[in-house]
Amino acid sequence: MIKFNDSHLKNFISDSEYDAMQGFVNVAHSYLAEKSGQGGDFLGWVDLPVNYDKEEFKRIKEAAEKIRSDSQVLLVIGIGGSYLGARAVIEAVKSPLYNNLKKDTPEIYFIGNSISSAYLSDVLSLCEGKDVSVNVISKSGTTTEPALAFRLVKTFMENKYGREAARGRIYVTTDKARGTLKELADGEGYEAFVIPDDIGGRYSVLTAVGLLPIAAAGIDIDSLMRGAFDARGTFSDPRIDANECYKYAVTRNCLLRKGRSIEVTVAYEPGMWCFEEWIKQLFGESEGKDGKGLFPAGMIFSTDLHSLGQFVQQGARNMFETVLWIESSDKDVTVPEDAQNSDGLNFLAGKTMHQINEKAFQGTVLAHVNGDVPNAIIHIPCADAYNIGALIYFYERACGLSAYLLGVNPFDQPGVQMYKSNMFALLGKPGYEQLRDELKKQL
Repeated sequence: MIKFNDSHLKNFISDSEYDAMQGFVNVAHSYLAEKSGQGGDFLGWVDLPVNYDKEEFKRIKEAAEKIRSDSQVLLVIGIGGSYLGARAVIEAVKSPLYNNLKKDTPEIYFIGNSISSAYLSDVLSLCEGKDVSVNVISKSGTTTEPALAFRLVKTFMENKYGREAARGRIYVTTDKARGTLKELADGEGYEAFVIPDDIGGRYSVLTAVGLLPIAAAGIDIDSLMRGAFDARGTFSDPRIDANECYKYAVTRNCLLRKGRSIEVTVAYEPGMWCFEEWIKQLFGESEGKDGKGLFPAGMIFSTDLHSLGQFVQQGARNMFETVLWIESSDKDVTVPEDAQNSDGLNFLAGKTMHQINEKAFQGTVLAHVNGDVPNAIIHIPCADAYNIGALIYFYERACGLSAYLLGVNPFDQPGVQMYKSNMFALLGKPGYEQLRDELKKQL
Protein backbone atom coordinates (compact mmCIF):
# COMPACT_ATOMS: atom_id res chain seq x y z
CA MET A 1 0.00 0.00 0.00
CA ILE A 2 1.00 3.64 -0.46
CA LYS A 3 3.16 4.97 2.40
CA PHE A 4 3.89 8.56 3.44
CA ASN A 5 7.39 9.15 4.80
CA ASP A 6 7.87 12.31 6.89
CA SER A 7 11.35 11.46 8.25
CA HIS A 8 12.91 14.41 6.41
CA LEU A 9 10.36 16.91 7.74
CA LYS A 10 11.41 16.79 11.40
CA ASN A 11 13.29 20.08 11.20
CA PHE A 12 10.35 21.79 9.50
CA ILE A 13 7.20 20.57 11.28
CA SER A 14 6.91 19.53 14.93
CA ASP A 15 4.66 16.82 16.33
CA SER A 16 2.77 19.50 18.26
CA GLU A 17 1.83 21.21 14.99
CA TYR A 18 0.24 18.00 13.72
CA ASP A 19 -1.55 17.60 17.04
CA ALA A 20 -2.88 21.15 16.82
CA MET A 21 -4.42 20.39 13.42
CA GLN A 22 -6.43 17.36 14.58
CA GLY A 23 -9.57 19.32 15.41
CA PHE A 24 -9.58 20.98 11.99
CA VAL A 25 -9.02 17.60 10.34
CA ASN A 26 -11.97 16.14 12.22
CA VAL A 27 -14.24 18.80 10.73
CA ALA A 28 -12.82 18.43 7.21
CA HIS A 29 -13.09 14.64 7.47
CA SER A 30 -16.75 14.93 8.41
CA TYR A 31 -17.31 17.08 5.31
CA LEU A 32 -15.93 14.25 3.18
CA ALA A 33 -17.57 11.37 5.02
CA GLU A 34 -20.98 13.01 5.43
CA LYS A 35 -20.87 15.06 2.21
CA SER A 36 -21.82 18.07 4.30
CA GLY A 37 -19.23 20.66 3.24
CA GLN A 38 -19.13 23.05 0.31
CA GLY A 39 -19.44 21.14 -2.94
CA GLY A 40 -20.85 18.10 -1.15
CA ASP A 41 -22.87 17.22 -4.23
CA PHE A 42 -19.59 16.31 -5.98
CA LEU A 43 -18.26 13.78 -3.50
CA GLY A 44 -19.33 10.68 -5.40
CA TRP A 45 -15.68 9.70 -5.85
CA VAL A 46 -15.29 9.08 -2.08
CA ASP A 47 -17.26 5.81 -2.21
CA LEU A 48 -16.84 5.11 -5.92
CA PRO A 49 -14.50 2.12 -5.41
CA VAL A 50 -17.37 0.42 -3.56
CA ASN A 51 -20.53 1.49 -5.38
CA TYR A 52 -19.45 2.01 -8.99
CA ASP A 53 -21.90 0.83 -11.65
CA LYS A 54 -20.96 -2.83 -12.15
CA GLU A 55 -23.09 -3.20 -15.28
CA GLU A 56 -21.47 -0.23 -16.97
CA PHE A 57 -18.06 -1.50 -15.82
CA LYS A 58 -18.79 -4.71 -17.72
CA ARG A 59 -19.79 -2.73 -20.82
CA ILE A 60 -16.57 -0.74 -20.60
CA LYS A 61 -14.53 -3.94 -20.67
CA GLU A 62 -16.55 -5.25 -23.60
CA ALA A 63 -16.12 -2.02 -25.55
CA ALA A 64 -12.39 -2.00 -24.81
CA GLU A 65 -12.11 -5.57 -26.06
CA LYS A 66 -13.88 -4.59 -29.29
CA ILE A 67 -11.57 -1.60 -29.75
CA ARG A 68 -8.52 -3.82 -29.23
CA SER A 69 -9.85 -6.31 -31.76
CA ASP A 70 -10.84 -3.96 -34.58
CA SER A 71 -8.65 -0.86 -34.19
CA GLN A 72 -5.00 0.01 -34.56
CA VAL A 73 -5.58 3.53 -33.24
CA LEU A 74 -7.86 4.95 -30.55
CA LEU A 75 -8.39 8.71 -30.56
CA VAL A 76 -9.39 10.02 -27.13
CA ILE A 77 -10.98 13.47 -27.32
CA GLY A 78 -11.14 15.45 -24.11
CA ILE A 79 -9.49 18.18 -22.05
CA GLY A 80 -8.46 18.51 -18.41
CA GLY A 81 -9.90 15.73 -16.30
CA SER A 82 -11.38 14.17 -19.42
CA TYR A 83 -7.96 12.99 -20.58
CA LEU A 84 -5.21 13.60 -18.00
CA GLY A 85 -6.15 10.73 -15.70
CA ALA A 86 -6.33 8.12 -18.44
CA ARG A 87 -3.07 9.24 -20.01
CA ALA A 88 -1.41 9.33 -16.58
CA VAL A 89 -2.38 5.73 -15.83
CA ILE A 90 -1.38 4.43 -19.27
CA GLU A 91 2.05 6.06 -19.13
CA ALA A 92 2.67 5.04 -15.51
CA VAL A 93 1.60 1.40 -15.87
CA LYS A 94 2.68 0.78 -19.46
CA SER A 95 5.26 3.34 -20.59
CA PRO A 96 5.59 6.94 -21.76
CA LEU A 97 6.64 5.22 -25.01
CA TYR A 98 3.43 3.16 -25.09
CA ASN A 99 2.56 4.07 -28.68
CA ASN A 100 6.01 3.06 -29.94
CA LEU A 101 6.23 -0.32 -28.22
CA LYS A 102 5.39 -3.65 -29.79
CA LYS A 103 1.97 -4.61 -28.46
CA ASP A 104 -1.38 -6.15 -29.31
CA THR A 105 -3.32 -3.07 -28.23
CA PRO A 106 -4.02 0.09 -30.25
CA GLU A 107 -1.94 3.23 -30.32
CA ILE A 108 -3.74 5.85 -28.24
CA TYR A 109 -3.57 9.55 -29.08
CA PHE A 110 -5.13 12.23 -26.89
CA ILE A 111 -6.57 15.17 -28.80
CA GLY A 112 -9.03 17.97 -28.13
CA ASN A 113 -6.81 19.24 -25.30
CA SER A 114 -5.48 22.21 -27.26
CA ILE A 115 -6.47 24.36 -30.24
CA SER A 116 -3.35 23.49 -32.22
CA SER A 117 -4.10 22.78 -35.87
CA ALA A 118 -0.58 21.38 -36.36
CA TYR A 119 -0.96 18.77 -33.62
CA LEU A 120 -4.40 17.63 -34.75
CA SER A 121 -3.27 17.42 -38.37
CA ASP A 122 -0.27 15.33 -37.37
CA VAL A 123 -2.41 12.91 -35.36
CA LEU A 124 -4.89 12.46 -38.21
CA SER A 125 -2.01 11.80 -40.59
CA LEU A 126 -0.88 9.00 -38.27
CA CYS A 127 -4.33 7.43 -38.72
CA GLU A 128 -4.00 7.08 -42.48
CA GLY A 129 -4.12 3.45 -43.54
CA LYS A 130 -5.09 2.26 -40.07
CA ASP A 131 -8.36 1.24 -38.49
CA VAL A 132 -9.49 3.84 -35.98
CA SER A 133 -11.92 4.14 -33.07
CA VAL A 134 -12.85 7.31 -31.21
CA ASN A 135 -13.78 8.02 -27.60
CA VAL A 136 -15.11 11.56 -27.17
CA ILE A 137 -15.43 12.70 -23.54
CA SER A 138 -17.36 15.79 -22.49
CA LYS A 139 -20.06 16.46 -19.92
CA SER A 140 -21.79 19.05 -22.09
CA GLY A 141 -20.40 18.48 -25.56
CA THR A 142 -19.86 22.21 -26.04
CA THR A 143 -16.44 22.72 -24.44
CA THR A 144 -14.53 24.44 -27.21
CA GLU A 145 -11.37 22.37 -27.55
CA PRO A 146 -12.90 18.86 -27.58
CA ALA A 147 -16.00 19.99 -29.50
CA LEU A 148 -13.83 21.41 -32.28
CA ALA A 149 -11.70 18.26 -32.40
CA PHE A 150 -14.75 16.01 -32.50
CA ARG A 151 -16.35 17.99 -35.30
CA LEU A 152 -13.22 17.42 -37.41
CA VAL A 153 -12.70 13.80 -36.32
CA LYS A 154 -16.35 12.91 -36.92
CA THR A 155 -15.97 14.16 -40.50
CA PHE A 156 -12.74 12.19 -40.83
CA MET A 157 -14.39 8.97 -39.57
CA GLU A 158 -17.47 9.34 -41.80
CA ASN A 159 -15.30 10.01 -44.85
CA LYS A 160 -13.17 6.99 -44.01
CA TYR A 161 -15.89 4.47 -43.11
CA GLY A 162 -19.18 5.99 -44.15
CA ARG A 163 -21.67 7.30 -41.64
CA GLU A 164 -23.20 3.95 -40.72
CA ALA A 165 -19.91 2.11 -40.12
CA ALA A 166 -18.43 5.10 -38.29
CA ARG A 167 -21.22 4.85 -35.72
CA GLY A 168 -19.84 1.52 -34.54
CA ARG A 169 -16.42 3.05 -33.95
CA ILE A 170 -17.42 6.16 -32.01
CA TYR A 171 -17.86 5.87 -28.25
CA VAL A 172 -19.25 8.75 -26.20
CA THR A 173 -18.67 9.45 -22.51
CA THR A 174 -21.01 12.20 -21.36
CA ASP A 175 -23.91 13.18 -19.12
CA LYS A 176 -26.48 10.52 -18.31
CA ALA A 177 -29.53 12.46 -19.48
CA ARG A 178 -28.82 15.83 -21.05
CA GLY A 179 -26.45 17.97 -23.07
CA THR A 180 -25.43 18.41 -26.69
CA LEU A 181 -23.19 15.35 -26.78
CA LYS A 182 -25.81 13.13 -25.14
CA GLU A 183 -28.37 14.24 -27.73
CA LEU A 184 -25.92 13.53 -30.54
CA ALA A 185 -25.09 10.08 -29.14
CA ASP A 186 -28.77 9.20 -28.90
CA GLY A 187 -29.49 10.52 -32.38
CA GLU A 188 -26.57 8.75 -34.06
CA GLY A 189 -26.73 5.56 -32.02
CA TYR A 190 -23.21 5.81 -30.57
CA GLU A 191 -22.48 3.57 -27.60
CA ALA A 192 -22.53 5.87 -24.58
CA PHE A 193 -21.02 5.79 -21.10
CA VAL A 194 -21.86 8.03 -18.17
CA ILE A 195 -20.00 10.81 -16.40
CA PRO A 196 -21.69 10.66 -12.97
CA ASP A 197 -23.47 13.82 -11.83
CA ASP A 198 -21.73 13.71 -8.45
CA ILE A 199 -18.14 13.45 -9.72
CA GLY A 200 -16.31 16.40 -11.24
CA GLY A 201 -13.88 16.08 -14.12
CA ARG A 202 -10.61 16.11 -12.19
CA TYR A 203 -11.88 13.36 -9.87
CA SER A 204 -13.30 11.21 -12.69
CA VAL A 205 -10.41 8.97 -13.74
CA LEU A 206 -11.94 5.89 -12.06
CA THR A 207 -15.22 6.37 -13.93
CA ALA A 208 -15.86 5.61 -17.60
CA VAL A 209 -13.98 8.84 -18.35
CA GLY A 210 -10.68 7.14 -17.64
CA LEU A 211 -11.55 3.46 -17.57
CA LEU A 212 -12.39 2.99 -21.27
CA PRO A 213 -9.06 4.30 -22.65
CA ILE A 214 -7.17 2.57 -19.83
CA ALA A 215 -8.84 -0.76 -20.58
CA ALA A 216 -8.26 -0.29 -24.31
CA ALA A 217 -4.54 -0.06 -23.51
CA GLY A 218 -4.74 -3.55 -22.02
CA ILE A 219 -4.53 -2.46 -18.37
CA ASP A 220 -6.45 -4.55 -15.82
CA ILE A 221 -9.13 -2.15 -14.61
CA ASP A 222 -10.36 -4.70 -12.05
CA SER A 223 -6.95 -4.42 -10.39
CA LEU A 224 -7.02 -0.62 -10.71
CA MET A 225 -10.35 -0.46 -8.87
CA ARG A 226 -9.18 -3.00 -6.29
CA GLY A 227 -6.25 -0.71 -5.45
CA ALA A 228 -8.63 2.24 -5.02
CA PHE A 229 -10.97 0.06 -2.91
CA ASP A 230 -8.16 -0.92 -0.54
CA ALA A 231 -6.93 2.68 -0.35
CA ARG A 232 -10.42 3.82 0.62
CA GLY A 233 -10.34 1.43 3.55
CA THR A 234 -6.81 2.40 4.56
CA PHE A 235 -7.22 6.17 4.32
CA SER A 236 -10.65 6.73 5.91
CA ASP A 237 -9.51 7.14 9.53
CA PRO A 238 -9.82 10.75 10.76
CA ARG A 239 -6.77 10.44 13.06
CA ILE A 240 -3.70 12.09 11.55
CA ASP A 241 -1.32 9.61 13.18
CA ALA A 242 -3.32 6.69 11.77
CA ASN A 243 -3.94 8.05 8.25
CA GLU A 244 -0.88 8.79 6.12
CA CYS A 245 -3.04 10.37 3.42
CA TYR A 246 -4.34 12.92 5.91
CA LYS A 247 -0.85 13.46 7.32
CA TYR A 248 0.30 14.41 3.82
CA ALA A 249 -2.61 16.86 3.48
CA VAL A 250 -1.83 18.41 6.87
CA THR A 251 1.87 18.60 5.98
CA ARG A 252 1.01 20.71 2.95
CA ASN A 253 -1.10 23.03 5.11
CA CYS A 254 1.61 23.41 7.77
CA LEU A 255 4.31 24.17 5.21
CA LEU A 256 2.08 26.71 3.44
CA ARG A 257 1.66 28.53 6.77
CA LYS A 258 5.45 28.74 6.94
CA GLY A 259 5.68 30.43 3.54
CA ARG A 260 6.23 27.31 1.43
CA SER A 261 3.62 28.21 -1.17
CA ILE A 262 4.95 26.01 -4.00
CA GLU A 263 4.72 22.22 -3.93
CA VAL A 264 7.02 20.50 -6.41
CA THR A 265 5.99 16.91 -7.05
CA VAL A 266 9.10 14.96 -8.00
CA ALA A 267 9.34 11.56 -9.65
CA TYR A 268 12.34 9.56 -10.79
CA GLU A 269 10.52 7.75 -13.59
CA PRO A 270 9.59 9.55 -16.84
CA GLY A 271 6.44 7.44 -16.88
CA MET A 272 5.15 9.52 -13.95
CA TRP A 273 5.35 12.83 -15.81
CA CYS A 274 1.68 12.81 -16.83
CA PHE A 275 0.66 11.65 -13.35
CA GLU A 276 2.29 14.84 -12.11
CA GLU A 277 0.23 16.76 -14.67
CA TRP A 278 -2.92 15.13 -13.28
CA ILE A 279 -1.85 16.11 -9.75
CA LYS A 280 -1.31 19.69 -10.92
CA GLN A 281 -4.87 19.92 -12.21
CA LEU A 282 -6.28 18.16 -9.15
CA PHE A 283 -4.74 20.59 -6.68
CA GLY A 284 -4.65 23.66 -8.92
CA GLU A 285 -8.38 23.66 -9.67
CA SER A 286 -9.39 22.45 -6.21
CA GLU A 287 -7.35 24.87 -4.09
CA GLY A 288 -6.49 27.86 -6.27
CA LYS A 289 -9.28 30.28 -5.44
CA ASP A 290 -10.15 33.10 -3.03
CA GLY A 291 -6.48 34.15 -3.03
CA LYS A 292 -5.48 30.84 -1.46
CA GLY A 293 -3.75 27.58 -2.34
CA LEU A 294 -0.34 26.13 -3.05
CA PHE A 295 1.07 26.41 -6.54
CA PRO A 296 1.50 22.85 -7.88
CA ALA A 297 4.59 22.17 -10.00
CA GLY A 298 6.25 18.99 -11.20
CA MET A 299 9.74 17.77 -12.05
CA ILE A 300 11.32 14.54 -13.26
CA PHE A 301 14.66 13.76 -11.63
CA SER A 302 17.44 13.28 -12.34
CA THR A 303 16.60 15.00 -15.67
CA ASP A 304 15.48 18.30 -14.17
CA LEU A 305 18.37 18.38 -11.72
CA HIS A 306 20.43 19.44 -14.74
CA SER A 307 18.14 22.39 -15.48
CA LEU A 308 16.35 23.40 -12.26
CA GLY A 309 18.51 21.68 -9.66
CA GLN A 310 20.52 24.84 -8.96
CA PHE A 311 17.36 26.82 -8.23
CA VAL A 312 15.95 24.11 -5.96
CA GLN A 313 19.22 23.84 -4.05
CA GLN A 314 19.95 27.54 -3.54
CA GLY A 315 17.11 29.63 -4.93
CA ALA A 316 14.12 31.23 -3.19
CA ARG A 317 13.05 29.24 -0.12
CA ASN A 318 9.36 29.26 -0.98
CA MET A 319 8.93 25.62 -1.99
CA PHE A 320 8.89 22.08 -0.74
CA GLU A 321 9.13 18.75 -2.55
CA THR A 322 6.90 15.70 -2.49
CA VAL A 323 8.75 12.75 -3.98
CA LEU A 324 6.89 9.89 -5.67
CA TRP A 325 9.31 7.02 -5.19
CA ILE A 326 8.53 3.74 -6.99
CA GLU A 327 10.30 1.05 -5.01
CA SER A 328 10.70 -1.66 -7.65
CA SER A 329 10.78 -2.05 -11.43
CA ASP A 330 10.10 -5.12 -13.57
CA LYS A 331 12.13 -3.60 -16.44
CA ASP A 332 15.52 -3.29 -14.75
CA VAL A 333 18.86 -3.51 -16.56
CA THR A 334 22.34 -4.18 -15.17
CA VAL A 335 25.42 -2.09 -15.90
CA PRO A 336 28.15 -4.17 -17.63
CA GLU A 337 31.88 -4.04 -16.89
CA ASP A 338 34.06 -2.25 -19.45
CA ALA A 339 37.63 -3.49 -19.87
CA GLN A 340 38.94 -0.02 -20.69
CA ASN A 341 36.86 1.82 -18.07
CA SER A 342 37.26 4.90 -20.22
CA ASP A 343 34.22 6.57 -18.64
CA GLY A 344 35.34 5.72 -15.11
CA LEU A 345 32.07 3.99 -14.32
CA ASN A 346 33.28 0.48 -13.53
CA PHE A 347 32.46 1.16 -9.88
CA LEU A 348 28.82 0.82 -11.04
CA ALA A 349 29.34 -2.48 -12.87
CA GLY A 350 26.97 -5.18 -11.62
CA LYS A 351 24.53 -2.65 -10.22
CA THR A 352 21.10 -2.21 -11.78
CA MET A 353 19.84 1.10 -13.14
CA HIS A 354 17.13 1.08 -10.48
CA GLN A 355 19.73 0.71 -7.72
CA ILE A 356 21.64 3.66 -9.13
CA ASN A 357 18.43 5.67 -9.45
CA GLU A 358 17.65 4.95 -5.81
CA LYS A 359 21.00 6.35 -4.68
CA ALA A 360 20.38 9.44 -6.83
CA PHE A 361 17.02 9.81 -5.08
CA GLN A 362 18.49 9.40 -1.60
CA GLY A 363 21.42 11.74 -2.28
CA THR A 364 19.14 14.39 -3.77
CA VAL A 365 16.71 14.32 -0.84
CA LEU A 366 19.59 14.80 1.61
CA ALA A 367 21.12 17.62 -0.46
CA HIS A 368 17.82 19.47 -0.77
CA VAL A 369 16.88 19.04 2.90
CA ASN A 370 20.33 20.33 3.88
CA GLY A 371 19.63 23.23 1.52
CA ASP A 372 16.50 24.07 3.55
CA VAL A 373 13.96 22.47 1.21
CA PRO A 374 11.45 20.26 3.07
CA ASN A 375 11.04 16.84 1.46
CA ALA A 376 8.12 14.48 1.93
CA ILE A 377 8.24 11.03 0.31
CA ILE A 378 5.36 8.92 -0.95
CA HIS A 379 6.45 5.30 -1.35
CA ILE A 380 4.75 3.29 -4.10
CA PRO A 381 5.58 -0.45 -4.15
CA CYS A 382 5.52 -0.63 -7.96
CA ALA A 383 3.83 1.06 -10.90
CA ASP A 384 1.22 -1.59 -11.60
CA ALA A 385 -2.53 -1.11 -11.96
CA TYR A 386 -3.25 -1.95 -8.32
CA ASN A 387 -0.80 0.52 -6.84
CA ILE A 388 -1.60 3.31 -9.30
CA GLY A 389 -5.30 2.84 -8.45
CA ALA A 390 -4.40 3.20 -4.77
CA LEU A 391 -2.28 6.28 -5.52
CA ILE A 392 -5.16 7.92 -7.38
CA TYR A 393 -7.46 7.50 -4.40
CA PHE A 394 -4.72 8.66 -2.00
CA TYR A 395 -4.38 11.92 -3.92
CA GLU A 396 -8.10 12.50 -4.39
CA ARG A 397 -8.74 12.08 -0.67
CA ALA A 398 -5.75 14.22 0.31
CA CYS A 399 -6.84 16.97 -2.07
CA GLY A 400 -10.41 17.06 -0.77
CA LEU A 401 -9.23 17.28 2.83
CA SER A 402 -6.50 19.82 2.04
CA ALA A 403 -8.90 22.19 0.29
CA TYR A 404 -11.35 22.05 3.17
CA LEU A 405 -8.48 22.85 5.56
CA LEU A 406 -7.79 25.93 3.44
CA GLY A 407 -11.43 26.96 3.68
CA VAL A 408 -12.27 26.68 -0.01
CA ASN A 409 -14.74 24.63 -2.01
CA PRO A 410 -12.67 21.78 -3.52
CA PHE A 411 -15.13 21.08 -6.30
CA ASP A 412 -15.80 24.30 -8.21
CA GLN A 413 -13.59 26.30 -10.59
CA PRO A 414 -15.27 29.70 -11.08
CA GLY A 415 -12.12 31.36 -12.42
CA VAL A 416 -11.95 29.12 -15.48
CA GLN A 417 -14.88 30.91 -17.13
CA MET A 418 -13.08 34.26 -17.53
CA TYR A 419 -10.71 33.22 -20.32
CA LYS A 420 -13.54 31.38 -22.06
CA SER A 421 -15.75 34.48 -22.08
CA ASN A 422 -12.93 36.59 -23.48
CA MET A 423 -12.16 34.01 -26.16
CA PHE A 424 -15.82 33.71 -27.18
CA ALA A 425 -16.13 37.48 -27.39
CA LEU A 426 -13.03 37.85 -29.55
CA LEU A 427 -14.20 35.04 -31.84
CA GLY A 428 -17.54 36.77 -32.38
CA LYS A 429 -19.84 34.37 -30.54
CA PRO A 430 -23.41 35.77 -30.42
CA GLY A 431 -24.29 37.36 -27.10
CA TYR A 432 -20.75 38.58 -26.35
CA GLU A 433 -20.83 41.81 -28.40
CA GLN A 434 -20.45 44.22 -25.47
CA LEU A 435 -17.54 42.31 -23.98
CA ARG A 436 -15.88 42.12 -27.40
CA ASP A 437 -16.01 45.90 -27.74
CA GLU A 438 -14.47 46.32 -24.26
CA LEU A 439 -11.68 43.84 -25.00
CA LYS A 440 -10.79 45.44 -28.33
CA LYS A 441 -10.00 48.66 -26.47
CA GLN A 442 -7.51 46.76 -24.33
CA LEU A 443 -5.74 44.99 -27.20
